[in-house]
Amino acid sequence: MCASKPPLSSTYEIEKIITGLSDISFDDHTILVTGGSGFLGSWICEVLLHKGAEVICLDNYASGRPDNTDHLKHHPKFIRIVHDISKPYDPGRKVDLVCHLASRASPLEFEHYPIQILKSNTLGTMNALGIARKYEARFLFTSTSEIYGEASVFPTPETYRGNVNTLGIRGCYDEAKRAGEAFCMAYHRQHGLDVRIARIFNTYGPRMRSDGHYGRVIPRFIDQAVHDVPITIFGDGKQTRSFCYVTDQITGLLRLAGLPGLTGEVINIGNPVEWTIHDLAQMIIELTGSKSELSYQPMPPDDPTRRVPDITKAMDKLRWKPELDLREGLRRVIDEEKKSL
Repeated sequence: MCASKPPLSSTYEIEKIITGLSDISFDDHTILVTGGSGFLGSWICEVLLHKGAEVICLDNYASGRPDNTDHLKHHPKFIRIVHDISKPYDPGRKVDLVCHLASRASPLEFEHYPIQILKSNTLGTMNALGIARKYEARFLFTSTSEIYGEASVFPTPETYRGNVNTLGIRGCYDEAKRAGEAFCMAYHRQHGLDVRIARIFNTYGPRMRSDGHYGRVIPRFIDQAVHDVPITIFGDGKQTRSFCYVTDQITGLLRLAGLPGLTGEVINIGNPVEWTIHDLAQMIIELTGSKSELSYQPMPPDDPTRRVPDITKAMDKLRWKPELDLREGLRRVIDEEKKSL
């Protein structure tokens, strides 16, 4: 994808999310979003503005991009601040909700930025929790399916405690997110803070980076396919993932953040339909009409062989489930990619 000008959301997609939040009000809320110019953070900022909130977007642009929120910067209720949340920060005003999304998240970054990843999810989480405590705000922590490691229960429920290699290359992310969850529950138990934890499974959509160390599997495959270059698959391609389109993911996250009665809850938010990486690549080749061939590369250490969520809890407590299937979601991302060529 174009590195300097990511595709923006369509009016239809924003309206789709807002429809899914019709029973939740953010009017007159002041909301701090860390990592607010990242992939998911920028969508959350935009939706919250449409829902009547005042939004403070905090980002140090380690992996987020100014372009993701440039279209919001003149909005009268939008404030954008360059800051690393692993260092202390005080908004200097009452906030009602803190959404903590700041972190590098691509597996290709784990080797190159392990210390920064550890800091954003430990020190950064503690600093963000401190802000929520000071202003008696609700707190949403975006954790990850990575905390399950090489799971042995499928679909994987929130009660599964994980099988993670603390010394492996993915440990900087997996263990930092697990520590972040522990920080949240400590602040909940010791200070009575209203915390909610989302375990996010693979998400894709507009604004997701494909370049360099930041590239995730779907934008990377699409970028390779539209340029007719080999699609690089790690391992034999039989490993599975479940892919959730960004509009579904943001709806689930903001339902978790906004609904009453969810203090202390941890909830999987993802798509329960499982796909092999090989089948994903073949679908992208078909949808793009690409001449790309598949290029198999060595499997990275500790790469999970299966990843699929049990979303029973999300359906029950959030009254949420994903609506968009993978083929249609891929069409939308491919259409945006072709517009940038």
